[in-house]
Amino acid sequence: MCGILGSINFDFDNSVLDTIKHRGPDFGKITKYNKKDLVCFGHRRLSIVDLSESGNQPMETKDEQYSIIFNGEIYNHLELRKELEEVTFNGHSDTETILNYIAKKGINCVSDFNGIFAIGLLDNINNKLYLVRDAFGVKPLYYYISNDQLVFSSEIRPIKKMISTKLKVENLAELLKLRYNPAPETLYDNIKKLRPGHILEFDLNTYKFSITSFIMSVSINKNATLHNAIDKYGQLFENAIKRQLMSDVEIGTLLSGGVDSALVTYFAGKNLDYKIKSYTVGFEEENPVNELIYARESAAILNTDHHEILLTQDDFVNGLKKISQIVEEPLGTTSIIPMYYLNQEVSKSLKVVLTGQGADEPLGGYDRYKGEIFRNYVPNILFDVAKPFSGLIKNEIISRSLNSLGESDIIKRFENVYSLFSDKEILKLINSKDVNSYAKIKYFYDLLDCKSKESAEAMMSIDTRMNLSDDLLIYTDKVSMNFGLETRVPLLDNELVSYIETLPYSLRIRKGVGKYIHKEFAKVVLPEKIVNRKKLGFQSPTNKWFKEDLGSYYINELNKCESNFFRVFDKKEVVNLFKTHRSGVNKEKQIFLLLSIYYWFEGNQEA
Repeated sequence: MCGILGSINFDFDNSVLDTIKHRGPDFGKITKYNKKDLVCFGHRRLSIVDLSESGNQPMETKDEQYSIIFNGEIYNHLELRKELEEVTFNGHSDTETILNYIAKKGINCVSDFNGIFAIGLLDNINNKLYLVRDAFGVKPLYYYISNDQLVFSSEIRPIKKMISTKLKVENLAELLKLRYNPAPETLYDNIKKLRPGHILEFDLNTYKFSITSFIMSVSINKNATLHNAIDKYGQLFENAIKRQLMSDVEIGTLLSGGVDSALVTYFAGKNLDYKIKSYTVGFEEENPVNELIYARESAAILNTDHHEILLTQDDFVNGLKKISQIVEEPLGTTSIIPMYYLNQEVSKSLKVVLTGQGADEPLGGYDRYKGEIFRNYVPNILFDVAKPFSGLIKNEIISRSLNSLGESDIIKRFENVYSLFSDKEILKLINSKDVNSYAKIKYFYDLLDCKSKESAEAMMSIDTRMNLSDDLLIYTDKVSMNFGLETRVPLLDNELVSYIETLPYSLRIRKGVGKYIHKEFAKVVLPEKIVNRKKLGFQSPTNKWFKEDLGSYYINELNKCESNFFRVFDKKEVVNLFKTHRSGVNKEKQIFLLLSIYYWFEGNQEA
């Protein structure tokens, strides 16, 4: 796990590379390849597999045709090595495996990689540079292209050291709509993100580039039976955990009170020869989102070496600005705050942890999927009648559902379901419209052949590549790597997700229960009190805090500030949002997103 930085016709030194030193504190190196154009590859290494010098990067093939910088882990790399009998390896790193595998089979073979990765690969003979991001976007990859120049990196900050950039307001409108910017957009006008499961090819002879996908759509197996599916799911689940225990250092887990992380921890503990460390985070005050007690119970049942981190409201205030700048992209997800402090504590003892992230999207864990199933049984006219009253309902989820489920255009309906701010609210806030979201959703709808799926199945597939990658996974990567900690997501194992996506929604959601097959399998190894716990989510008690003194604190801060934020945002509308929240309409996510954007502006004076 590492940080990568590369460029064409841009020179950089260690002062630029070291802006991502936190991602790889163990080793750093820059290599320059200068034939027709100057190509620079920089790498910061976090040593986890093959701790020797043999795993250092940048790395070249023996014939020097190919050079690579790579961030991530390829969990099936030893299987891939079996196809490279002609190669004499220097060590046992996955970097050396995939470099030689690509050299033999070509760039499209990245679809064989079961893992998490962002790759920069230079073909010195054919004068081509390739950028690749893993199938679910666990590892971020940013880039800038202009004529004969290219810069790419694991993070935005080194790119900004090398180019000038500014805010793109229409991307800000998209952020307000979706609460994140899906790839390829960022808030910057000329810095992009590579989409998950995509390859960018840059030709150093013509300076032209193209982007293609290696994502394969799957067909629904309508004949699948629950009994057989549970057996198959269980086998693939444990195999995924075993694969992701690949490490030359100790591994721990992030253990919430829920079934996902408990199941991951169970199989990790079963397949390791030491007592596993588990970590959870909670809040000192009593609140409905505090999972400490449940996690403590799970740890006792699973016999882990358990650790707890307690947070206060002051931790929230003191951390928000710093965390917003670490994540680099504003998000409307309050769980960023506890995740930051949790990773900070874990990094004092470990370099690698497993998490339960990635279950809800492919397995149907969110209510919006149930809404899609529900609308199959309700005439559209009833939604049309109810829609005018959606604005009067204080429950945000119900209000959003009523506002969207009657929409016959499936892409527009998905957009409405995802919307954090409505089009009218966005216009009031920044005097601009969102013109991007529809096309972003449609892109994956078409790529994944969603026309052949039920609407709930289509939404799960899209969320697994879009919402998940550029919201939850991107902040998990940034926050964990800020402390030199690798966070693995075994529930996004390629073979496991490929199988899940062949299952009809009736095996993923049944009798109003999401993640149905997942929970039925969990009952085989976990007590029902873990499996059937109510989903709490990894959250902060911001709903309560924003109604009280913390809301007043931020109103005062915003009223007296001279930030560029208010060159774009209407101050009255921002302050009114706090008042609406205090009236009993939960706007904590909207407020949190605006605060994240506010601190983004503070760190981007040029915006």
